[in-house]
Amino acid sequence: MSISGPASHSLMEVCATLSFALALAAALLQAARLLPQRIDAALADAPHPQHRRRGQLLVFVSPIFALACLYAFPSIPVALGATVFVLVLLTLAWIDAETGLLPDLLTLPLLWLGLLVNIPGAFVPLPDAVIGAVAGYLVLFCVYWAFLLCAGREGLGQGDLKLMAALGAWSGWMSLPWVLLVSATLGLLVALVLRARGRLEPGQALSFGPCLAAAGILVLFAQPGLR
Repeated sequence: MSISGPASHSLMEVCATLSFALALAAALLQAARLLPQRIDAALADAPHPQHRRRGQLLVFVSPIFALACLYAFPSIPVALGATVFVLVLLTLAWIDAETGLLPDLLTLPLLWLGLLVNIPGAFVPLPDAVIGAVAGYLVLFCVYWAFLLCAGREGLGQGDLKLMAALGAWSGWMSLPWVLLVSATLGLLVALVLRARGRLEPGQALSFGPCLAAAGILVLFAQPGLR
């Protein structure tokens, strides 16, 4: 897929894309507040000091990522799809970091949308997207059961498996090794930093969703060069 600059898009297209990104970010803000409460009512009263700050950050970065998508993808529909992908992943990372949850009401639509946008081959051919969705889920499914059998406890949540399937649906099966490598590296680095700061005890669970989300975003933008 070729790379184009902002000059290839009209001012109206750029403004429409930025407006779309801001509107989507506002809707996702509400989702980040309400969806965890629908899954676990106890979270309704659970204070999250970083919630407001992360919400402001999501709104702030949404037009930045929208411009990045316009720069990376020449087609406006593809750029809009990439913007949705990025902002939903950022929201899922935010929710998982605060609550340890990856709501199905975001991960599953992201999965199906990835397959839909790739019907015309927006990011990868549709067969690659379908295989990517299946392989993404099965890879982490095997890791989940291997860890459970060896350690006697869960190392991944079901939401991580569905999120990996969504990443495969958007970027195809060939991107999965890169997603795994980047997310595992990020997870290890985060764990080391938290352990060094005394914020992660031995055996304490670490949310893997933010690492997967970051890897998915990086791979999507780097994908033309990975082929």
